[in-house]
Amino acid sequence: MNATAPTLPRFEHRHAAHCESGVISNMLRHHGVPMTEPLAFGLAAGLSFAYLPFVKLSGLPLVSYRMPPRAIIKGLLGPLSARFRFETFRTPEAGQRRLDALLAEGRLVGLQTSVYWLPYFPPDMRFHFNAHNLLVYGKEGDDYLVSDPVFETPMRCAAADLARARFAKGVLAPKGMMYYPETVPRTELTQAMVAKAIRRNVRSMLAPIPLVGVRGMRRLAARLQALPPQAAHTVDYIGHLVRMQEEIGTGGAGFRFIYAAFLQEAADAVAMPQLVAFSDRLTEIGDGWRAFALKAARMVKGREAVDPPRLAALLRAQADQEEAFFRDLRRAVA
Repeated sequence: MNATAPTLPRFEHRHAAHCESGVISNMLRHHGVPMTEPLAFGLAAGLSFAYLPFVKLSGLPLVSYRMPPRAIIKGLLGPLSARFRFETFRTPEAGQRRLDALLAEGRLVGLQTSVYWLPYFPPDMRFHFNAHNLLVYGKEGDDYLVSDPVFETPMRCAAADLARARFAKGVLAPKGMMYYPETVPRTELTQAMVAKAIRRNVRSMLAPIPLVGVRGMRRLAARLQALPPQAAHTVDYIGHLVRMQEEIGTGGAGFRFIYAAFLQEAADAVAMPQLVAFSDRLTEIGDGWRAFALKAARMVKGREAVDPPRLAALLRAQADQEEAFFRDLRRAVA
């Protein structure tokens, strides 16, 4: 596939569960690659867990349930032997000129932005998160035509607002980041491709690093265990965990459900029926994350007594299940 070909179809917006996997799957499908969001997420080995107490959000630690921003996009380059172009800019003016030039060529362009400055987000959903991905597929007057996969329909965004979102300051500042494919020579899914992607994800979840994967879950559980139940900071901490899990991105359970869908789709696409049982098993693990979030939210809202050791026990149970799951999955694709 050559991304400069003049015969590209009209762009079709599709709603997705998560911005980055939704953007890259929509972009690849536009260029003739039969890619779904679960396949994009799974082939990029996007599932993860990280507890990073040295990275602060409003004074509280970063907790992530997926690989870092851009990891899904860049993680697909190897399996597809693809070449993408990534560009950043010193000024909003330079970034807008380049975006307009690419749109004039008929390009579909991916952007990294800040949620806070996107006016089509409802006010209560805006927060300072600088790694939100979206697609721009055209421009009419002063409005850009935006395909934001977390919305069911395409959106419009004024040039000044998009410039603010593209050049927001702070952690993960996008610096006008844009990206688009140049070539994607491989379009067919193979057993070898799926098995290699699964092994990559297994290594990250079982990594011998105390802050990532199942070890990161246990480290966070130990921190929860030590929180004093009566302290106001404890409620803030637990509320922060709920926000990181269920409101930012797709959430801990949501990413497990996407990866479970990847295993199901891959089982059918490349004749690996052993993956079906793992898809069902991971869905149950995702339900456990939802139960953890519900328990934490009830404590934050005063519907249950604040009980950090109880939450720590639930989190350790999730770690135990995921460790067993990924060890068994590794054997299944060995």
